[in-house]
Amino acid sequence: MAVSSSQKSQIWHGQASALYHAGRFQAAVQKYDCLLAANSTDLDAWIYRGYALCELQHYEAALKSFQQAIQLVPQHALAWHGQGIVQAKQGNYADAVESFEQTIALDPEDFKAWYNCGNALIRLHRYQEALASFNVLIQNQPDNYRAWYNRAIAFAAMHRYHDALSSLDTAVSIKPNCYYAWTYRGIMLNKLYRYRDALDSFDRSLRYRSPNPNAWYGKASTYALQENATQAALMLRNAIAISPHLYRVMAQTDSSFSVVIKHPDIQTLLRPARQPKEMPEDSVEWQKYSSLDNGPNSAAHF
Repeated sequence: MAVSSSQKSQIWHGQASALYHAGRFQAAVQKYDCLLAANSTDLDAWIYRGYALCELQHYEAALKSFQQAIQLVPQHALAWHGQGIVQAKQGNYADAVESFEQTIALDPEDFKAWYNCGNALIRLHRYQEALASFNVLIQNQPDNYRAWYNRAIAFAAMHRYHDALSSLDTAVSIKPNCYYAWTYRGIMLNKLYRYRDALDSFDRSLRYRSPNPNAWYGKASTYALQENATQAALMLRNAIAISPHLYRVMAQTDSSFSVVIKHPDIQTLLRPARQPKEMPEDSVEWQKYSSLDNGPNSAAHF
């Protein structure tokens, strides 16, 4: 019996979806291209093709795919969300915020959009607005440790260190092995001059992640703040052993080391270094901002 065009479309959509969820994004794109060759107004094909292209880091092509979907159906939240993700990946955070806000206006229960909007707002230094986004998310998903973590980042940027610490306490109570939350918690404790607690927090981070240069660097900064150059050097050595360029530059420019920077034990670790062109993926700063939730399933756990 001949297969109708409608049945063929359903088969191709099923195959493309299976390929996408199996991580075979290029093959999924090819299936969506077949669907669009047969029907250029296939909204789902344009949208999911965009998400697959985004996974492949083909951002311009992904953006065009989402724009085509929006042109077909301007009120489709998933297309706006995808467009926002691509814009954020490209560093166009102001445009991304507009897309995420449009997503939220169309679907207020797309909590990934609230999360992504909050993180894009952080990149724009719009911390109060970011905080509002994370608060909405937490009201609806109180066990979302990543929301609590990023809420702490917004608080810290506003120098509200006690509030940041409280959010981080919640984050690690929800996910005790979240090593980067323990590291950031140690940084906040340093801000509050609670050095013993900071060291404990960095040690917890080290328990859950190896190698973990951020936690070693955090311990070094804690000892440096206490003017203990010998211990600071020992901890800094561990961080430098993992990522020499980054942590030498950080120590040379970090005010935490200002009192001990000229100590011989510290000086022997430091050599002239240029600023890295790209931020290593294990740096604290990268952890702050590696925060977009990708993928077309807005109901998925993240």
